[in-house]
Amino acid sequence: MFGAPGTGKGTHGKILGAIPGFVHCSCGDMFRNLSSEAPLGKVFLQYSSRGQLVPDKPTVELWQKYMHGLTGSGRLHPESDTLVLDGIPRNTHQAEMLQEFIKVVAVFYMCSGNIENLIARMQRRALKDNRLDDANLDVIRQRFRTYEMETKPVLKFYGKKLVHRINTDGTPVETFSKILRCVVKL
Repeated sequence: MFGAPGTGKGTHGKILGAIPGFVHCSCGDMFRNLSSEAPLGKVFLQYSSRGQLVPDKPTVELWQKYMHGLTGSGRLHPESDTLVLDGIPRNTHQAEMLQEFIKVVAVFYMCSGNIENLIARMQRRALKDNRLDDANLDVIRQRFRTYEMETKPVLKFYGKKLVHRINTDGTPVETFSKILRCVVKL
């Protein structure tokens, strides 16, 4: 799942991850579940409160640790399950770092032509889910700048053959229907 903040990566990733044979992994959830007193939790708060990305090395290390936990607990079977990544990779360096661990079969590029709609979604999410990174309008705007500069180039890294553009301006049901049509084709 790939796209700007507020495009529905987490919402639709969770739904897709509930289908047998799919496992959803949200990098943002991994960071938000860290204790704010833990060293990496402090690093996450430091960066996310400014709308910036956590550095690559700790991000990938946290992801690896989480994957080992999923595999060890039997919730992920790497030989048969499809991993639905959400929020990782966030830049081309992370995509390069992950190449030895995953085989990317598709990138669902969640996109919207209405940035104000995305901002409204994020602000509702901030209230509903107590997400500090979505509460401040200046931080939200910085997150969009960070996405454009650092994250969006990941699309070129994976290439046109893997990227499936999903417009998220409709209802959640309409959006998920588009995702399912792509999954069926794959």
